[in-house]
Amino acid sequence: MSPEAVPSLDPVQRTSLSDQVVERLRTEISEGRWPVGQRIPPEPELMASLGVARGTLREALRALQYSGMLEIRRGDGTFVRARSEVPGALARSGASLRDVLEARRALEPQLARLAAERATPEDTDRIAGALAARAAASDAEWVESDVAVHEAIARAAHNPILFEVYTALLPRLHESMRSAQQREGFCRDEPRGHDDVLAAIARRDPDAAAASAEENLAATAVWDAESSAPHTAE
Repeated sequence: MSPEAVPSLDPVQRTSLSDQVVERLRTEISEGRWPVGQRIPPEPELMASLGVARGTLREALRALQYSGMLEIRRGDGTFVRARSEVPGALARSGASLRDVLEARRALEPQLARLAAERATPEDTDRIAGALAARAAASDAEWVESDVAVHEAIARAAHNPILFEVYTALLPRLHESMRSAQQREGFCRDEPRGHDDVLAAIARRDPDAAAASAEENLAATAVWDAESSAPHTAE
């Protein structure tokens, strides 16, 4: 190939110091050394460890907050919100409840099926505990407790890839359920996809577990369509 035939390429840009810090922090999170929900080390400790100034560190923290991986709580510290940027992308996507339901229908029945095949006694106890907390929760606490049930079922499937994908959806699930909770006709005590799934998991019935999860989502989709439809005066 002649030199004239070589395509023109832009010069390689040096990575900024803040970008390097972002990559270092992202690695700590994605590899699980800083678990979701945990507060990361304080700024002075991070500055000393990374050898950077406060401004550089804060720039990196803001970037990871925007991506959805970190949550900066003034006066309380910085906490891990997710192990990847996917939750942040989902939060910015403007997805509707219908969009979230479609994503859930692609995941939850299979997770329930796998949980019925693979759940340990500890997994079953965790789901049962989450369901008990859900039943006892006040309206203000209910969405968090409902999401915890779904997370416990997903964990019991023992598929790390599916679990990672599903947990990335949880912040969007939380948001959609919070919105749905404010609408007329919302039912917080649906046994399908919850108590019935646990019963199927406990008796090792994958088909019943998957069917219960699917029935719950189908019923929610019907309710969403009906409650969203414009009402005309008779």
